Amino acid sequence: MDWQKNLLIAAILATLLMLVIRWHEYQEQLPSQPAMASQAIATETSSSATGVPSPSASSEIPIASNNLSEAEKTTLAASKLIRVKTDSFDLTINPLGGDIVQLALPRHYLKLNTPDQPFVLLDNRDNHTYLAQSGLIGVNGTDTAQGRPLFTSEKQEYSLKEGDNQLQVDLFLQQGEVKITKRFTFTRGDYLINIEYLIDNQSNTPWSAQLYGQIKRDSQNFVKVSALEMNPFLGAAITTPEENYKKLTFAKIAENEFKTTEKGGWVAMVQHYFISAWIPDAESQNTFHLRKLGSNDLYLLGFTGKVTEVAPGTQGVIGAHFYAGAKDTERLAEISPHLDLTVDYGWLWWVSKPLFAVLKFIHNLVGNWGLAIIGLTLCVKILFFKLSATSYKSMAKMRKLAPKMAEMKERYGDDRQKFSQEMMKLYKTEKVNPFGGCLPLLIQMPVFLALYYVLMESVELRHSPFFGWILDLSVKDPYFVLPIIYGITMYFMQKLNPQPTDPMQARIMNMLPFVFTFMFLWFPAGLVLYWVTNNTLSIIQQYIITKQIEAEPSAK
Repeated sequence: MDWQKNLLIAAILATLLMLVIRWHEYQEQLPSQPAMASQAIATETSSSATGVPSPSASSEIPIASNNLSEAEKTTLAASKLIRVKTDSFDLTINPLGGDIVQLALPRHYLKLNTPDQPFVLLDNRDNHTYLAQSGLIGVNGTDTAQGRPLFTSEKQEYSLKEGDNQLQVDLFLQQGEVKITKRFTFTRGDYLINIEYLIDNQSNTPWSAQLYGQIKRDSQNFVKVSALEMNPFLGAAITTPEENYKKLTFAKIAENEFKTTEKGGWVAMVQHYFISAWIPDAESQNTFHLRKLGSNDLYLLGFTGKVTEVAPGTQGVIGAHFYAGAKDTERLAEISPHLDLTVDYGWLWWVSKPLFAVLKFIHNLVGNWGLAIIGLTLCVKILFFKLSATSYKSMAKMRKLAPKMAEMKERYGDDRQKFSQEMMKLYKTEKVNPFGGCLPLLIQMPVFLALYYVLMESVELRHSPFFGWILDLSVKDPYFVLPIIYGITMYFMQKLNPQPTDPMQARIMNMLPFVFTFMFLWFPAGLVLYWVTNNTLSIIQQYIITKQIEAEPSAK
C-alpha cells in the first residue's frame, strides 16, 4: 500500500512549489540607481501633470501662485533646491510646492560595502518619477488653479548636528496677510518625518483649507530578473475599515480608482525591504485615493484631511507624518495600526511574527544573524522534537518492514487487493501506523513556511554577513556551497527513510535532492542555511531513532 508515499511526495512537491513561488515573488535584484542628483526637480507646470486632489469630487487640483509665471517658478526652484542630511536621510526638497523629490538612506547601501552609494528610495529623474507631495487645498489653499506655491528658505543646506536629536527645516510663504510656514521635522535614528503647516492668520477674515499628501510614482520596476524568476511585489497598500492590509497592483489601480474614508489610516508604496507611507492625523476622518493620473504612466496614492479653520488674529497647525525607509516591524507598529503588515508575512503572519521575535532575541544575544538563524532552527526542532520523533519512529518501522513488503509484493504479484490486505495485517502485527510518518510532517509544514516568510521579509538580513564566504545572507551563496550541502543532507535523509516499493516513486524520490539543490542555488543564503541546519539536526535525530527501532525484535 503506497498511498502514504504518494501523500509524502505530494506534500514535498507542494512545499517546494510554495517556496519557489514565494522566493520568486520576493527575490531582490537591486535596482541601478544614481547617487543624489542635484538636478532632480519636479517640473510639473499644470494641474493635470501635478494631480493634486480636489476638495470637491474628482476634478484635478491645481496649485497656488506667487506673482511669477510657472516657467519662472520652475527655473527659480531649480536653482534653489534644498538639501537635508541626517543620520537617516540624504534628501532634496523642491521649494516649488515643498515636495520631497529625492531621498536616499545612508544607513542602507545600494550594494554591499558601498557606503558612498546609499540606497535611493525616492527619485525624480528624467526616466523615473517617485516623490512625496503635500499641500493645502480648499478656500484658502496654497495649491490653486494658477499653480503651486514657491516657498523660500533661510538656507539651501541643512544638516543634523552632532549631539542634536532633531532638525527642523522651515519653508516660508506669504499669502496676503497670512504667513504660512511649511515645517519638516527630522529625528535622529528615525525614518518618520513630521510635516506641518503653521498658519499665522493676521487678516480680518477666517482662513480655511485642507491638507493633502500623496505619493506619485510611475510603474517602472528596476528589478533585474532571469527567465526563472518573477518580479517582487511593487505596488500600493492601504488599511481600510474592511481590511487591515489591502494590496493593489498598478494594473488594478489603472483599472479602477480606489477611494475610502477612515479615521486615521495610512497609504503606502511597498517594495522589497522598504516602504514610503503617508500617515495623516489619527483623530480625524481622512479620505484616501489611489488612482492613475490620466493617460500618463503615473500613479497617485494619497489622502485629503479635514477642513481646518484659523480665526482672524490667531495661529493654527495642520500636519501629517511621512515614513520613508526600511520595513522595521516594531517601529511601523508604533506609528499606526496595521502599518507593520507591510512586512508581508502572508496568511501565516500569526506564526511568522513570534518566530521573528525569537530570531531577533537570539540575534541580540549572539550578534550574528546567521548564528541567530541556526539558533532559531534549533528552537523549532526542540518545539517539534516529540512530533518529529513520532514521525521518525514510524518511518524507521516502515524501513524495517521494507524487505517483508517487497517479498509480499513479489508473492502476490498483480493481486493488489490481496497485497493490501496482507500489508494491513503486517501493519497491525508490527503496530505500525501508516499515517505516523506523514501527519507529523504535515503539521509542521505551516511553521516551516512561516519561517521562510520571516527570512525573506526581514530587512535585517539585507547585507548581513555570516562567516567566511557568506557576506550577505539575503542573496544567494556566491559559490553555491550551502545548496550543495543541502542536497547532500537531503540525500542522507532519504537513505534513512523507507524506500518506495514502486519503481516510479523510487525514481521520483531519488531525483528530489537534485531538484531541490538546483532550485536552492538561487535562494538567499540565510534561507538555505536554515534548511541545512534543519536537515542536519533531523539526520541526527532520525539516525538515532532508526538504530533503536532496528535493534528491537520483530513480531512473529
